[in-house]
Amino acid sequence: MNPVPLLFFLLLLLPFHGLAEEIGTVSLMEGPLRLIRGATVLRGAAGVRLRQGDIIESSESGFAQLEFTGGTIVALGASTRLFLLRYAPARLGNSTGGKSTAAELVLLRGWLKGETSSSLGPYCYASPVLTATTSGTIVLHAAAGGAEVFVETGSADISETSQDGVRSHGDSASAGQFLSRRAGKDITVDSRPDPAFLASIPRPFRDTLPSRMSIFSGKVVPAKPDHEVSYAEVQPWLTMEKAWRTGFVERFQSRLEDPAFRKALEDHLDKHPEWDPVLHPDKYPPKPTASAEYSFGFPNGG
Repeated sequence: MNPVPLLFFLLLLLPFHGLAEEIGTVSLMEGPLRLIRGATVLRGAAGVRLRQGDIIESSESGFAQLEFTGGTIVALGASTRLFLLRYAPARLGNSTGGKSTAAELVLLRGWLKGETSSSLGPYCYASPVLTATTSGTIVLHAAAGGAEVFVETGSADISETSQDGVRSHGDSASAGQFLSRRAGKDITVDSRPDPAFLASIPRPFRDTLPSRMSIFSGKVVPAKPDHEVSYAEVQPWLTMEKAWRTGFVERFQSRLEDPAFRKALEDHLDKHPEWDPVLHPDKYPPKPTASAEYSFGFPNGG
């Protein structure tokens, strides 16, 4: 028997998510780590591989280190929410906002340190009010209504983030500079970090982040499913800036089978109106096709 058709058939039987590209690894974890993949909550663990689209949330006293293909290391502080929005190395011709980037990570809340030594291109670290694109090292903090970033090494392109998640033309910042912005205000630039910012930086961020990938060489650590997401668990993501939640309707549509999830969507529909056609398809009748409107080049009835 020819083994090639058999192999192809077996691949078709694999779950789609099993064939997804792995883009990084959780290389260090202190405290519980929640990982949302698709519409399922997984229990994080050191050694678990990461995929584009993963949502990662650290605990109130937690810390995590993520290492991406190409060498970039990203550390997360306590109570931090991060979305791996996009991973597409610059060598593939990807461009975001006119600047080629290897990845775009969305920090919805909390602390992030990115050591972007990737040979695949700079990383874009976005927050709801401020975005940094860099091949150096930055520390980014996002809180309600504001964000601040310290350029530790190298340089960074710092831009404002609109209410839709679109970033404006950025200005260059060099090592040692500290930039902050409140929602609705302009970016402010200082030659040194704010004392309160320095006092609040997570302790592991104060040193260079050493790679730990050699520990997991040849090891496969499965991400263990815990439960299907509730509306409360994904509400911050369903209501974040519009440009970042593209595809979420398809991603979480299976949860409509849960009456509580569906009701919560209905109750907050004004925050994510893109769900309206799915919840109320009768309000959106299909548009007539060209063949129904025309016959042999003439309007029907003409």
